[in-house]
Amino acid sequence: METIVFDIGETLVRDDRHWASWADWLGVPPHTVSALVGAAVAQGRDGTDALRILRPGMDVAEAYHARAAAGRGEHLDETDLYPDVRPALAELRALGLRVVVAGDRTARAGELLRALDLPADLVVTSEEWGVTKPDREFFARVLEVSGASPEATLYVGDHPADDLFPAKSSGLRAAHIRRGPYGHWWADHPDVMETADWHISALTELPGLLGGTTRRRPAPGRTEEPAPREEPTSREEPAPREDSAPPEGSAPSEHVRA
Repeated sequence: METIVFDIGETLVRDDRHWASWADWLGVPPHTVSALVGAAVAQGRDGTDALRILRPGMDVAEAYHARAAAGRGEHLDETDLYPDVRPALAELRALGLRVVVAGDRTARAGELLRALDLPADLVVTSEEWGVTKPDREFFARVLEVSGASPEATLYVGDHPADDLFPAKSSGLRAAHIRRGPYGHWWADHPDVMETADWHISALTELPGLLGGTTRRRPAPGRTEEPAPREEPTSREEPAPREDSAPPEGSAPSEHVRA
């Protein structure tokens, strides 16, 4: 490996503040939103479907901008990071790997993440790129900033349909992390088990797993049946998209996101 690229939500950043802020905006208990998000995850649907259950017909993107205009927009600080983020990223860089953070988030989230001064070579979000996962163009952009070949680039994420499957179909290596609702719920599905190159429960496992597979970066200046994939659609918000529930035991479709 030469480059490790990380998803954001429920890979590096906990989403509990995200959903709690929506609960506060909608005037419902946080537990209600969490329970509905969990139900959506178990059905292989988008977590934002929980918001539409609470407010049928709600335009999530419009509501997001309304929150920001009211001074209740996104907030992200050190407490939102999982505790293994800094030590894992720092150790990977010490191995000579390029570390990139690239996930589905707003431009504002990108600003907030960069302000945390993570041990990463690049931090970028889908809104800044103008394309969201699981669109193949997103992973084409990942490879552009990777600076390495697909087989020497590892994408790490919790979501099978938005992280694991499209990364692999784009030729990258992929690690699935058992973290967050999607990461836990789908971790043992046969498609996930078969597709991921590595399965981890903490980011600090990566340096040990990859220690023998890394290649030092050149000095600057040197030149069951696989689950069906659906055509991606654009999202209203880079948060954990609407789909009918898959049959019991089926893999999450590419119409979901966390």
